[in-house]
Amino acid sequence: MTPRDLAAETVSALDANRGRSLLTVLGIVIGIAAVIAMTSLIGGIRNSLVGELGLDAARRVSMYAPHGLTEDDLETLEQALPEYEFITGAYVTGGEMTSDNGQLSATFYGGDERYLRASGLSVSTGRLWTAEEAAGGAQVCLLTTDGMRQLFGDPNADPTGKTVRINGSPYQVVGVLPSSSMMGGGDGYGNAWLPPNTVRDRLGAGGRGLNDVVGFAREGVDISSLVEKTKQQLAKMQNVPDDEIESSIYVQSMKEAIDSLNEYMNSFSLMMGAVAGISLLVGGIGIMNMMLTSVTERIREIGLRRALGATRGDITTQFLWESIAISVAGGVIGVAVGYGGSWALAYVASTSGLASSMGASGSVAPAISAGAVGVACGICVLIGLVFGYYPARRAAKLDPVEALRYQ
Repeated sequence: MTPRDLAAETVSALDANRGRSLLTVLGIVIGIAAVIAMTSLIGGIRNSLVGELGLDAARRVSMYAPHGLTEDDLETLEQALPEYEFITGAYVTGGEMTSDNGQLSATFYGGDERYLRASGLSVSTGRLWTAEEAAGGAQVCLLTTDGMRQLFGDPNADPTGKTVRINGSPYQVVGVLPSSSMMGGGDGYGNAWLPPNTVRDRLGAGGRGLNDVVGFAREGVDISSLVEKTKQQLAKMQNVPDDEIESSIYVQSMKEAIDSLNEYMNSFSLMMGAVAGISLLVGGIGIMNMMLTSVTERIREIGLRRALGATRGDITTQFLWESIAISVAGGVIGVAVGYGGSWALAYVASTSGLASSMGASGSVAPAISAGAVGVACGICVLIGLVFGYYPARRAAKLDPVEALRYQ
């Protein structure tokens, strides 16, 4: 029998029991849709988180030493560790920020352009302060879009040139940075970025040096090795004994955080996949049950085919085709339903706060990978083979004479 004949026979057999076939397909649809929807949602949240960190996030290394670090210390570190493209830091303090339309409790970051780059930030509207403004500790600042919304009421407005008051003193807004959940913020709270000297001298930060120090590794550098070298260098600079390095010196790369995030998301995907797998198992059992019923109903047909020359292999192939067709049809419908469901889940996650609780800000777009669809289709074929094999072999082993006598 040719593949075309097999396909025609398969369609005819399934169409003859349309209602039962559709109910059997439903179990596979639910399982595949669940797999596609959940893996797509998790992938979307992962992409949102990594996207907020920036493309070069894995090159960022945060460091802390017990006696603090000064700008001179950073120069010493750069000379001792040429694996870094640069090492920079920021003075950080808190306070109040007000305008005619709003008031915020804010965190003020005093970092240079390199610190912004290491943080994955760039000015979206306006400009960065000039070298003269930075050197003179000018009263200028950058707002985030979230802070701009709370202070001026319109997230789309251009606040450049406007004045806000920081701890009672006037500051001119020169630019805007995109908001990110990694920067904190929220209703009644925000962030602002100022020249380093401004935060240090006018806002009184940096009593023990820079509050946040980050290094930006060169491309291709082994980050894990660099983290250990940085710990040793900091310990040497601050005379920290070897047995106290792990407890006193803090050095962590963003790569470690990204790897931990991926591990967490993969574990969550595995758990969701296991739950969806139960549905697929139930669907597979449903296919086996339907095929066994079909074999019983078609005993005389099987006997007639054998009498006309069909081999046991032909009978096995025919029933396997029917089983696989049911499973694949369920998989195709399941992928479509899962695709739609992933967008619905992404909308719910974005609006309900689930995504933000995991660190993602804004709306989450599901990430539907071709690999996940391919795996889903492969699973469908496998289910059709595994759960259809026993009914197919049972049909093939029927005695032709007894089958023809069956009423």
